[in-house]
Amino acid sequence: MGAIVAIVAVVVLMMIGVPVVFAFAGMTLILSIAYDVDVSALMTTGFWSVNSVVLVALPLFVMTGYLMQLGGIARRLVEFVEAMVGRSKTGMGTSMVVACGIFGAISGTASAAVASIGSIMIDPMEKHGYTRGYTSALLGISSLLGLLIPPSITMILYAVVTRQSVAACFLATIGPGILLMIFLSVLNILHVNRNLGGNDERPSFRERLADSRTTGLRALPALFLPVIILGGIYGGIFTPTEAAAVAVCYAIPVGLFVYRELTLKKIAQSMIEAATTTGLIMIILVFSFVASRIFTFERVPQELTDLLLGTFSSPILILLMVNVFLILLGMIMDDVSLIAIISPLMVPVMAEIGVSPVHFAAIIGTSVVIGANSPPMAPILFMACRVGKVGMSEVITPAVYFMVFAAFPVMLVTTYWPPLALFLPRLFGFVQ
Repeated sequence: MGAIVAIVAVVVLMMIGVPVVFAFAGMTLILSIAYDVDVSALMTTGFWSVNSVVLVALPLFVMTGYLMQLGGIARRLVEFVEAMVGRSKTGMGTSMVVACGIFGAISGTASAAVASIGSIMIDPMEKHGYTRGYTSALLGISSLLGLLIPPSITMILYAVVTRQSVAACFLATIGPGILLMIFLSVLNILHVNRNLGGNDERPSFRERLADSRTTGLRALPALFLPVIILGGIYGGIFTPTEAAAVAVCYAIPVGLFVYRELTLKKIAQSMIEAATTTGLIMIILVFSFVASRIFTFERVPQELTDLLLGTFSSPILILLMVNVFLILLGMIMDDVSLIAIISPLMVPVMAEIGVSPVHFAAIIGTSVVIGANSPPMAPILFMACRVGKVGMSEVITPAVYFMVFAAFPVMLVTTYWPPLALFLPRLFGFVQ
């Protein structure tokens, strides 16, 4: 009962506007009172839990995202994707989806993708006939490809909290991320053909080839970045943390000397944003580790497992309930809070019904995509509204369209067809 009260308390505190850090502190306080635990002793455990080399990757990947945004790297990537996909009506929407996927393969954050890709593409898409509400909704859900296409900050947090391999969790979300990218692109094409009168005049193949060659040469330094990061990690050259450091060291000279849009002031701004974001995450993790230790001492995960297994006889029903639970929590909590609280509780349940922790990483990742775009919180969707300069009322309908026909099917396929998430981890030897 104490665990339920604590989780409800943190949700209520966040809903009434209490800062996330203080909401987590309140949860820890309630748990310490409910279970008569000396929280001062556990705070030391929480501190040493976040004293991890793996977590050094967080500020570095966040900083990489800001460096891309401020240094002209994101704009060159978008120009190249537009040239490859095409600057027609359908091509513009698909370009946004693909650009968010590529951006996610570098920065690992959804918020940076919203700011970078949205500021570049929303106005041109409006000139092609897209409404700003539709474009903002597409941006909101496409930006969450950054949570699925590695490197993903969400997956780094999941790996740390559940003591899994970061590289394995990265691989588990590639399949769902690509599938979501395909679904969103197809839905966009159907929308354009049905509501915008089909494609406008397309450039010839020769014109597109010439455009791709020109933009490709300009984007070549930017395109090397995901190759360096992912190739280095899975080629065994460096760890995810070292890859994040390499990404920063590569992005700075590219922005300074190649694209010449990065300045020392912008570098300082990137460092401040990265430090602020990481500081918030680290404090949340300290309290979540303390709460997790109390949960373990009081056998809360085991009680939750017994409750679910006693209520539902079928693993399929249990997985469905977990999906619904994750979506509902995702509506009122951000991805960091959700990962920090729920993952330690749910992993033992998943293990009991034969679901690998690496597979569950993909399940929780695809669930967050839906929750982060669902009111009342919907942090990413609200941010997309601000970038698109449009009200939430104009965004809700297209957002629901994308979630129902793209994000939700991807979550179900990921949940009930394990090879989508486990093929690559098995191929690289992380899962038997």
